[in-house]
Amino acid sequence: MTTTHTRPGIALSHLVDGVRTAVAAHASWADTAQLVAGQLRGRLPGPDVLTAEQRLGSPDGYRSHTLHVEPDGSFSIIALVWRPGQLTRIHDHVTWCVFGVIQGTEHEELFDEDLNPIGRSDNHVGDVSGFAPPGDIHRVHNTSDTTAISIHIYGTDVTRIGSSVRRYYDAAPAA
Repeated sequence: MTTTHTRPGIALSHLVDGVRTAVAAHASWADTAQLVAGQLRGRLPGPDVLTAEQRLGSPDGYRSHTLHVEPDGSFSIIALVWRPGQLTRIHDHVTWCVFGVIQGTEHEELFDEDLNPIGRSDNHVGDVSGFAPPGDIHRVHNTSDTTAISIHIYGTDVTRIGSSVRRYYDAAPAA
């Protein structure tokens, strides 16, 4: 994965304000994820939040573009661009996470702590979901033939810690 930094325009200012309000509630991680998901549902930007070049992605792997980092480190807003066939390793997170699809389709597989599959979904444009550890082990895959873009909001400054991933897991057992 390659990371670039970009400056959000006015289109993101309402989203940033909404996330600030949700985080200021000082709720549990699970409740914060749901509060932030509600803010993202109502303020999901379009693909034009990225430049045309950024929306192309990279043949080397999915790309990450930092849109906003809250000065106190309480959250980050990142855009991920996935070309067809690109996927993450199975992983969990260091904190709560919320995502919304703004272009294409992202296939998500959920796993229990023993890496048994417990769910899967195809997330389409406008779909928003949030979760928090424990219970956040998943893998994301662009199974379509077009580029997918999603907005991810994490409850930390991912530019400071380097990633939202707490740990990677070996491949899931065969079904």
